[in-house]
Amino acid sequence: MGSIADNLGGVTRLIQKATLQAGRKPGSVNLLAVSKTRSAEELREAVAAGQRAFGENYLQEALDKIEALTDLADIDWHFIGPIQSNKTRQIASAFSWVHSVDRLKVARRLSEQRETDLPPLNICLQVNINNEQSKSGCKPEELPELVSEISKLPGLSLRGLMAIPDPDQAEPALRASFHRLANALNELKQTCPAAGPLDTLSMGMSGDLELAIAEGATWVRIGTSVFGKRVPKS
Repeated sequence: MGSIADNLGGVTRLIQKATLQAGRKPGSVNLLAVSKTRSAEELREAVAAGQRAFGENYLQEALDKIEALTDLADIDWHFIGPIQSNKTRQIASAFSWVHSVDRLKVARRLSEQRETDLPPLNICLQVNINNEQSKSGCKPEELPELVSEISKLPGLSLRGLMAIPDPDQAEPALRASFHRLANALNELKQTCPAAGPLDTLSMGMSGDLELAIAEGATWVRIGTSVFGKRVPKS
């Protein structure tokens, strides 16, 4: 692969092309650069190329990078990994977005632990859209009650839904998974209009971003196509 700057340019053009092909408004799809296991130096290179939103899965690794990059302005930190209850205080303090809220207990802790001098924490509810045993996420049928309860919590802005569909599905089934998530969000907009902005679909990665955009993604989470293949942790 080329440099991170070149890669970002290529991914951005691909997103723009897919957005236009889907008949959607230019600029309606945002790139979240998935930076787990990447160094602070690699993130600096991405920032220099114009990228501002980064998605992190591992809390301590993310906190180290946030500290290392405090001299850079306007970085938008998104937490996208599984959330342990004992880690919510640091997540609530350090991030502006959390894409992986999957139960009311976690939402309550994030609400209680978000400092009042910070803007509301943007959250997405993670949905286990294919009912996989190995994945986190609430069941689609649990969404109405969960949204109703979370909408009562201060310090949070409920932005929408996130999913990681089974990547081994054939393309029609994968697209259908994205479609189900989009339908779930549309239903929430109708049944829970006061719950929050409900304007976000966080779905699609390097291998399927075009399908996700065609079905309404507003954030696509891209790692490999931006930073190259990961070196396995030793």
